[in-house]
Amino acid sequence: MGDSSNSSIKVRFLMVLCLIGIVSGQLSSSFYLTKCPTALLTIKAAVISAVVKEPRMGASLLRLHFHDCFVQGCDGSVLLDDTSTFTGEKTAFPNVNSLRGFDVIDNIKSQVEILCPGVVSCADIVAVAARDSVVTLGGPSWAVQLGRRDSTTASLSIANSDLPGPTLDLNSLITSFSDKGFTAQELVALSGAHTIGKARCQFFRARIFNETNIDSSFATSLQANCPSTGGDDNLANLDVTTPNTFDNVYFKNLQSKKGLFHSDQELFNGGSTDSQVNTYSTNAATFRTDFANAMIKMGNLSPLTGSSGQIRTDCKKIN
Repeated sequence: MGDSSNSSIKVRFLMVLCLIGIVSGQLSSSFYLTKCPTALLTIKAAVISAVVKEPRMGASLLRLHFHDCFVQGCDGSVLLDDTSTFTGEKTAFPNVNSLRGFDVIDNIKSQVEILCPGVVSCADIVAVAARDSVVTLGGPSWAVQLGRRDSTTASLSIANSDLPGPTLDLNSLITSFSDKGFTAQELVALSGAHTIGKARCQFFRARIFNETNIDSSFATSLQANCPSTGGDDNLANLDVTTPNTFDNVYFKNLQSKKGLFHSDQELFNGGSTDSQVNTYSTNAATFRTDFANAMIKMGNLSPLTGSSGQIRTDCKKIN
């Protein structure tokens, strides 16, 4: 009698859990365990290969996930190409001639489609590739929540309005991230992604020529490759010290007034986030933990689940 009663309770409990998952659009770290058991290993191998070949690709794949999630949620919308009847997000100001890694995602998708046709979404590939990129460059790992589906729409206007730019001041950064549900602490943690990657001259020229809260020798060294006119596409490392290692040196650079973007240095410029920068600069473990948790939270921004959206066969276009 007791056993059957307990079994009945367990069944009802599982049903409730299932309903909660359906209602909330809940993702799961084990989503592909039986649906496509080799998917995550396949993604990981491709990411490691791409990042070893070109370390900058790690930052590019991480940024791709961020630029996807901040525009109508983590739905793979950023991957869609423009057509004669459809305008995607690739030509938005924060993305055009700037976002990279689409070829790596396409390569992964083609491999996964052979293994498990129509099962693994492009949005999930982008999310996993971001995590694997960070790990490959020495950063923390986290359990990526999975089960996203791909959008059949994109928004050029939201990409232009909602993606925070390199010239924002602290209040605007806090507002931009708050609008997506992030605290100021999570803003600082996620900004630590700038411990890897490169930026184009046009996005930091004004800072190195016009701003005063910048180390003078740092500014001078950048001016050699980023003149006051011309050279818009010339690149500089976001982290001048350890550009290809995911670590907490980015925050030490801010303390030394060596933030590349205006928006970077705003995090340590006598404002409310200075203390958080100080914490991360002296405690790498705290930064790693906070970054991983913030990435999980970002990956949960408005995912399409259940019967919403689709599983694109080709990440660049709607089925």
